[in-house]
Amino acid sequence: MEGAYCMPGDPTLARHENGQACRFRARERGTGMHLGGGADVAGPWFAGAMRTATSADGTPIAYDVTGDGPVVVIVNGAMSTAADAGGLAEALRDAGFRAVTWDRRARGGSGDARGSTPDREVEDLAAVIDAVGGDAAVLGHSSGAVLALVAASRGVPVRALFLSEPPFRFGVDEPADDLGDRLQRYVDEDRPDDAIVTFQLESVGLPREMVEGIRASDQFAALLPLAQSTVYDTNLVREASIPTDEMLAVRAPVTILRGEQTFPILLTAADRLADAMDAAELVVVPESVMHRPDPAATARVIKERLA
Repeated sequence: MEGAYCMPGDPTLARHENGQACRFRARERGTGMHLGGGADVAGPWFAGAMRTATSADGTPIAYDVTGDGPVVVIVNGAMSTAADAGGLAEALRDAGFRAVTWDRRARGGSGDARGSTPDREVEDLAAVIDAVGGDAAVLGHSSGAVLALVAASRGVPVRALFLSEPPFRFGVDEPADDLGDRLQRYVDEDRPDDAIVTFQLESVGLPREMVEGIRASDQFAALLPLAQSTVYDTNLVREASIPTDEMLAVRAPVTILRGEQTFPILLTAADRLADAMDAAELVVVPESVMHRPDPAATARVIKERLA
């Protein structure tokens, strides 16, 4: 996910003249993102086997580490895996950090448990942080930023939060209440293609012609194993659509990042969240364009605040 990122629920995306090319041009440049929020740049360090943390419910969570220094755990957005955050991890490594990427539940090398809720994903992040020493800053992008803030509000130890274009809707233009249930039904009926397409149409807000183009492409098959995760992302963003008082009052330092050129719904979400959090800092990153966090610029922002 996100070259332009294509973001959940953005009603302007259908009118964006470059929307059709957001995923495919990104891959040609080697800096793209999946349609939901994870950088599509894998480094050579992904060639080996990943490590495993065990979540509270026993689910294995696959993670990888590169570099030395203060720990930064990266939390991807929808329809992405640990490998998709490779560009960000390498930039953080080069900036002197120990960067941690991981496969969120029902993705890549991680396991799953039927009926998992956002609480289980909070426990997954806690397990990864514990596995890498228990002292970490967290960089969350897109729905991963939502998960990071929810986790911090529920006591997961976080030294600092960096929230990249979180898609908080604040109750506006929400998807249908039954979307998560319908996506789960498609998965249960062995219809992962319908789950992916429905998620792209109703949660991400892509125009139908673009979704049909993705479905006809060679890349669509790589999305099918991520179908179950669309249920979890839908439920997470829905549950946290309006940040709670606990989320707005987290004790860790909070930096909210957004590009100058991104989708209007994300501009509004970042600015509104910054206004609602008294101690949060809003940082506009010009190098990050259309919901694609620039790895070097993002790493620079983090280094300046963790030095």
